[in-house]
Amino acid sequence: MINLKLIETNFDDFNKKLIAKKVDEGILKTLLQIYNQLKAQKLELENLQALQNAKSKEVGIKARNGEDVSEIKKELEHNKENIQKVQEKVNLLSQDLDKIAASVPNIISDDVPFGIDESENLELKRVLEIPKFDFTPKPHYELGENLGWLDFERGVKLSGSRFTAIKGFGAKLNRALVNYMIDFNINRGFELVNVPFLVKPEILYGTGQLPKFGDDLYKMSEDELYLIPTSEVPVTNLFNDEILNANDLPLKFTCYSHCFRREAGSAGRDTRGMIRQHQFEKVELVCITKNDESEKNFDEMVSCASDLLTSLGLPHRHMLLCSGDIGFSAAKTIDLEVWLPSQNCYREISSVSNCLDFQARRAKIRYKDGKKNILAHTLNGSSLAVGRTLIAIMENYQQSDGSIKIPEVLEKYI
Repeated sequence: MINLKLIETNFDDFNKKLIAKKVDEGILKTLLQIYNQLKAQKLELENLQALQNAKSKEVGIKARNGEDVSEIKKELEHNKENIQKVQEKVNLLSQDLDKIAASVPNIISDDVPFGIDESENLELKRVLEIPKFDFTPKPHYELGENLGWLDFERGVKLSGSRFTAIKGFGAKLNRALVNYMIDFNINRGFELVNVPFLVKPEILYGTGQLPKFGDDLYKMSEDELYLIPTSEVPVTNLFNDEILNANDLPLKFTCYSHCFRREAGSAGRDTRGMIRQHQFEKVELVCITKNDESEKNFDEMVSCASDLLTSLGLPHRHMLLCSGDIGFSAAKTIDLEVWLPSQNCYREISSVSNCLDFQARRAKIRYKDGKKNILAHTLNGSSLAVGRTLIAIMENYQQSDGSIKIPEVLEKYI
C-alpha cells in the first residue's frame, strides 16, 4: 500500500512518479479528493467528540450542584447523533480510500529512470562474453526435442498450451539446477524454507497481487485458495501481521517452488518452447530488513543472482527498469537478462526488486526498534527461473553435433 501521507506532504512528487508508472491521473485526483474529505470529516468528528466530553463534564458538575441539566442533556443527545452521522461518513470515506489505494502501485525510487516501456530500461553492465559458434545455433526447443529432453506435444496433451514435460537427462539437469541454486544461495547466507503452494486471498493482497492482478492467478474457488504465482508471496507473508525484533533483521530466505500464472496479458508471445509457461519452477530470494538497510540488501541480492549466472558460465547483463516497465509492488528493480544465441538477444532470467515498505504496509510487517514499531522493508528476486536457466545452458553450451556440454559446477549434482 502506498504511504498516503505523501499525498499531503509532497503531492506533486507523488503524482509525478505514479503517472510515470502509468497510473491514470484521474485516479490520483480522486484519491486526493477523498483523502481531503476524510481528513475534514475526521477533524469534525474530533471536534464533536471533544464537545461531547466537555458537555458531559459540565453535566456532572451542574448535577452535583443541584442545577437543571435537562437542556444540556438534549444538546448531548443531539451531538451524539451528529457523531454517529459523521462516523458513518468517516467509515465510508475510509473504505473508498482503501479501495482505490489498494490498486495504486508503489512509488518509484529517486534513482529509477522515467520511461514509457522496456525500450527505455537502462543497461548497467554486461557480464561474460557471448559465445561464438562456427555453426548456426539451434533454439532450445529444437535441441530439446532432438535429445528427448523436452516433450511439448505430450505436455499440451496433458494440460493444454504453455505446458511442457521434461524427460530423461533434461529432467536430471533440471533437478541438478534446483539443488545447485539452493546450495549457492545457502552459502550466501539465505535460509532454506519450504512453503505451501496454495494461499489465502489476504496473503496475495499482502504482496500486491490482489486485487489488481486476479486475472493472472489460478483460483481454487471451492476453497477460496489461490495457486502461488511466485514463492515471494508465501515467504514474505510468513511474517504477515507480526512485529519482529530489530536485532533479528535482516531475515534472508531462499525457496524453491512451482509457480502458476495464467499469462493473461501475453497472448501470442513466446508461444514456441519454454520461455513463457503457465507452470514453471523458480528458486527465489526474499529479504525482510530494516528500512535503512534495504538498499544494501538489494545490492547483495543482485550480486547473488548475477554471481550464480556467472558460475554457470552464462553471459548476462544488468538492466535497471524504467518507470513504465517496473512491477506493481516494486520501487526499484534490476533485471538480469541472459544471452540466448538462437534469438541473438538477452532475455530476462531474474528480476530483483526492492519494495521498500509498500508490501509491509499491506501485510502489516513491522519491527520494534526501541519503543517504536516501524514498517519493515521487503525485497525479492529470482535466483533463478529454473526453466529459463535450463534453456540458456542448452543454447549457450550446444555443440555442432546437437549435444549439450554441461557446466562444470553441475557435474557433481548429476
